[in-house]
Amino acid sequence: MDTPIPVLLPSSSIPRPPSHPRLEWTPKRYLSDPQPPPMDDTRVIEQEMAAARQLQDGKAVKKTRPRRTVDFNAGMGRWNLLRKHRHNSTYVPSMRPAPPFIVDLLPPIAYPGNSSTSLCTKFIHTSTNKIRCPVNVVTWTPEGRRVLTGSTSGEFTLWNGLTFNFETILQAHDSAVRAFQFTHSGSFLASADQNGIIKYFQPNMNNLTAWSGHREAIRGLSFSPDDCRFATASDDSTIRIWSFEESREERVLTGHGWDVKCVEWHPSKGLLVSGSKDNQIKFWDPRTGAVLSTLHQHKNTIQGLAWSPNGNLVASASRDQTVRVFDIRAMKEFRVLKGHKKEVCSVTWHPVHPILVSGGSEGAVLHWDLSGPEPTTLQPVTQPRATLSQAHDSNIWSMAFHPMGHLLVTASNDHTTRFWSRERPGDATSVFSGGGEKPPEITDMSGQDDEDDAMVPGFSYGGTNKWWGKDEDTTVGLGDNSYAQHASFSGDDPMGSDDFIPGLGVSDHFGGGAGPSPVAPKQSGPLPGQEEMWTADSRGEEWGNRRGGWVGRGRGYNPTGPRRGRY
Repeated sequence: MDTPIPVLLPSSSIPRPPSHPRLEWTPKRYLSDPQPPPMDDTRVIEQEMAAARQLQDGKAVKKTRPRRTVDFNAGMGRWNLLRKHRHNSTYVPSMRPAPPFIVDLLPPIAYPGNSSTSLCTKFIHTSTNKIRCPVNVVTWTPEGRRVLTGSTSGEFTLWNGLTFNFETILQAHDSAVRAFQFTHSGSFLASADQNGIIKYFQPNMNNLTAWSGHREAIRGLSFSPDDCRFATASDDSTIRIWSFEESREERVLTGHGWDVKCVEWHPSKGLLVSGSKDNQIKFWDPRTGAVLSTLHQHKNTIQGLAWSPNGNLVASASRDQTVRVFDIRAMKEFRVLKGHKKEVCSVTWHPVHPILVSGGSEGAVLHWDLSGPEPTTLQPVTQPRATLSQAHDSNIWSMAFHPMGHLLVTASNDHTTRFWSRERPGDATSVFSGGGEKPPEITDMSGQDDEDDAMVPGFSYGGTNKWWGKDEDTTVGLGDNSYAQHASFSGDDPMGSDDFIPGLGVSDHFGGGAGPSPVAPKQSGPLPGQEEMWTADSRGEEWGNRRGGWVGRGRGYNPTGPRRGRY
C-alpha cells in the first residue's frame, strides 16, 4: 500500500539537485589586519637626531605617540548625504553596539529622540598650560574649531578643538578673568575681570577697547539676542546693562542684597535672570529695570545659571548641593536634581537634546536627562543619567558643549582643561545606551603637556597669568615676578607624566604623598566661608603666611602652597 502520490506538476517545475558543485566565495586579498603606513626614512632620522640632542642637553626623551582626535567631519558628511537620499524625513540607520558601527555614528542632531547619543562620558584629553593656575571660564569659538579659556592670571589660552593641542596664549587682563562671551554673530568677544574691567576683542584676539565697568569683580556677562546690549553682574550687588557699540552704561539694576554671581540674557526675549549670594534668583525687565519675579527655592549661593536652547527652562546651580530647573511659562519649579556630594559650581545645557550637565566642587560631572518621566511618590528623586565622579580633582568652574553637541569641555580649579566625547558603539566600558558610574580609570593622558615653544608674533609668551579660579573677595597678587619661580618646573609636572590618571590624587605619583601638592587637596566637609579665605584688605598676606599659596601683590608666588577655590 506504499504507492507514491502522483505528481500533478509538470516535470520542468520539479526542482532537481544541481549538476555542478556549489561554489563558495573565498577572499583572496586583504587577509591580514590593516597595518600602519611605513615610516619615512628621513623622518626616522630626524627623530633620532632630536633624541640625541635632547640626551646631550640632559633632557628626558619624550615618547612620541599619535595624537588623539575626534573628527566630526565624516559624520557630518554622512548625515548630509543621508538627508538627501533617505526615503522619509525620519529615517536614521539603526545603531548597534559593535565596533564596525563606529563609522556609522552620526552627529547628535541626527538622533532627536535618543538622548543617550549625547552623553559625553569618554575621556579624550587633558590640556594644561606650562605655568599652571586655575581655569575660570571656557567657551568654544563660534565656528567650533577652537576652545578659549580664561585663567586667574588674566590670560586667554587658545586650544585646538580637533587635536586639543595648544595654539596660542595672550595676556588679556591684568587680573583674573571672571567672565567672557562671544556675540551671537561671532564677530566680537567681551570679557571682564576681577578688577571690574570690561574689554572687547576681535576673533583674532585684537583688543579694541577697555574701561572700568564696576567697582568690584565682575562675575557674569551675557549678550542680548541682537548683540546690541550686554549685561554684567558684579560683587557690588548690581547688574548693569551696557550699549555694546557705545560702551555706555544704560541702566543699573538694583535689588539683590549681596554679591551677584551670575546673569544670563534670554536667548530670544527681553528677559534677564540673575543669581546672587543672597540665595535668590531674580527675573528682570531690561527695558524698565523692574524685578518681574523672585525665586527663593535655593538655600545657599547661586553659582551658575543657564537657559535651555528653546528658552522655556532655566537651570540653576547652587552651593546647597542641588541643581534646580524652573519653567518660566508657569514660573514654577520643574525639577530638583540632587546628586552632588558638595556644592554645585557650574551648569550647562546640551545644544540638541534635553540633557543638563552640572559640575561640582568635588570634581564630579553629572549628566541629567530631562526627557524622562517626572518624579513620583515611588521615585521622588531624579537619578543622573551618567556620572563622572572623578572628572577633576577640584572645583569645576565652567563647562561648554561644542555647538554640534558631540564634545564637552570642562575647566577646573585643578589647573586643567579636559575634553570629553560621546561613547563609541562597542566599547567594553561603554555607557552609550545607559547611565551610571563611569570613573575614568583607563584614561590616556598622552600629549597633554606638549605645548609648542614657538613664539607667536603679537601674543605674549608663557604669560604671567591664567583663568577660572574664581577667588572671591580679593584681587590676586600678580607682580612682575609672580611666576618666576614657577616657570621652569614643567619637568616636575605630575599631570605631564604619561601614566597619570585623572581622578587620582597627585600625591599618588610622588611616593604616596611625600611633599606638598600644587593642587588643593580634596575636602571632607563644606568649603569655608568667603570671609575665612580671602579678605580685600589683607590681599592674601595672612593667607600666604598661614597656608602658602598666593602672596601679596609683587611679592611672588609660592608654588608649593595649595590654592583653594573660588570663595
